[in-house]
Amino acid sequence: MNALVSPHSAVNVAASEAALIDAPALVQGLARAGRAAQRALATMPSARRAEALLMSAAALRRAAPAILDANERDVADGKAAGLSAAMVDRLRLDAARIDAMAAAVEQVAGLDDPVGRVIDETRRPNGMVLRRVRVPIGLIGIIYESRPNVTADAAALCVASGNAALLRGGSEAARSNRAIHAAFVEGLTAGGIPAEVVQLIPTQDRAAVGAMLAAGGLIDMIVPRGGKSLVARVQADARVPVLAHLDGINHTYIDRQADPAMAREIALNAKMRRTGICGAMETLLVDAQFSDPHGLVAPLLEAGCELRGDARACAIDPRIKPADREDWDTEYLDAVLSVAVVDGLDGALGHIARHASGHTDAIVTDDDAAAARFLSEVDSAIVIHNASSQFADGGEFGLGAEIGIATGRLHARGPVALEGLTTYKWLVLGSGQIRP
Repeated sequence: MNALVSPHSAVNVAASEAALIDAPALVQGLARAGRAAQRALATMPSARRAEALLMSAAALRRAAPAILDANERDVADGKAAGLSAAMVDRLRLDAARIDAMAAAVEQVAGLDDPVGRVIDETRRPNGMVLRRVRVPIGLIGIIYESRPNVTADAAALCVASGNAALLRGGSEAARSNRAIHAAFVEGLTAGGIPAEVVQLIPTQDRAAVGAMLAAGGLIDMIVPRGGKSLVARVQADARVPVLAHLDGINHTYIDRQADPAMAREIALNAKMRRTGICGAMETLLVDAQFSDPHGLVAPLLEAGCELRGDARACAIDPRIKPADREDWDTEYLDAVLSVAVVDGLDGALGHIARHASGHTDAIVTDDDAAAARFLSEVDSAIVIHNASSQFADGGEFGLGAEIGIATGRLHARGPVALEGLTTYKWLVLGSGQIRP
């Protein structure tokens, strides 16, 4: 059986891979199959879904050689195409990353099921009982780039929350995504879950993205995971509700009351642990009265990070280059960092208000009052005190994995996992009441 589309699907994969692709027909066929499978999934007990996910995790581990072979070819093509080192890092898999991918699926399988959970219950004066209960959203379309682990993370979260997934990965990771998807679906079907619950668009034709965005009434929500151009296109063109993940223009503010050793370690980790992830720090803000600014920036420079600063930052170290206006609004996803010297907490808050993307911002300080004010006044999805912004990750939050970090203000915010993939319905329990 072709793992991309089961024999029961109405879609002919061979036709979809032909030179001329009817993208709307392809997406509509996959979406209808996914919706039908989701209705079956929603009636299954959570223990059955969890067991199938454990089988998928085991299948991922067994398929590691095939996944690594596919990924090696993707990485080679990416390098030949001129992908940056950071983008290659996002794309690359190794044995440890595959094991971590499988472990994330296992962790999702062990989470409490939000489906069926009673949010609240009230009794009206006429005796009717009103109850709000969590339910799956339905069929979720995920459009993503570069990181092949999203294939497994998104699939696991959708299955665990009773949703079907329609995945469209980036062309740079096409082989890796297919290998991961095939293994994942092998585990699902072994656990008695229809293969159509998790489908991968079997073409890299960009028309398929447009067809997904136009599939209102078939796809219930779109989640874009990728660069600014992808998210902008999805938000501009979608006729389907969008759970947006915008730029990670993340700030770390080093307060005058910060411990220098802690500040140095946090800043270095926040930027250089992995430069290509959305939780990486992109702007370092330093209080003008911080005691050791050179000791803060020197380790970053010595680690190979290019620093671009304002006039006061450039005065700290001659290796810091002057920043352009665009630098303060840039998500580098690379070993490049903007540095600004600010006048205390007010200066930091003003800079963040002007330039932050609402993703993750952090303060390093031993001043509890300053920390409390920062946590209260910074309006981002994640606000951190005395820790690295690289903790902005669903796994680190105990969510098993994440389908993305929502930077908007509606429905879900921050790392979106099981609860963020549910909505609710009202149950009204009467005993013969009629409305006067």
